[in-house]
Amino acid sequence: MSHHRETVTAAGAPAALGPYTHAVKAGGLLFCSGQVPLHPESGEIVGSNAAEQATQCLDNLSAVCEAAGAQLSDAVRCTVWLLSMGDFGEVNEVYAGYFGADPPARVCIAVSELPKSARVEIDAVVALPD
Repeated sequence: MSHHRETVTAAGAPAALGPYTHAVKAGGLLFCSGQVPLHPESGEIVGSNAAEQATQCLDNLSAVCEAAGAQLSDAVRCTVWLLSMGDFGEVNEVYAGYFGADPPARVCIAVSELPKSARVEIDAVVALPD
């Protein structure tokens, strides 16, 4: 392990779908890989709509943050990937419930496809506690 970066694997998050780690700690930040709405144990998609899927994505990201000694509320930036901008409103409602009055900066992008036919994927950059 290098002194300037440390990989994080979260027992409470679904296994990676490819050659990547759940997150990397570097420079006081936690760079979280995108989470699609997979159940941590079965690896199957959770939720039939974008709101349910966003909930699972954020729960998975929370598990990654906790494995690194942080909380999702420490996020400084998130990226939300949507299969359809028509889901923007319902995903926003779920997202607001995780961040409240002090949300991180955010980007939201519509894409033509996501892994495992998910409707939502969310990643985060999180400030690590001192």
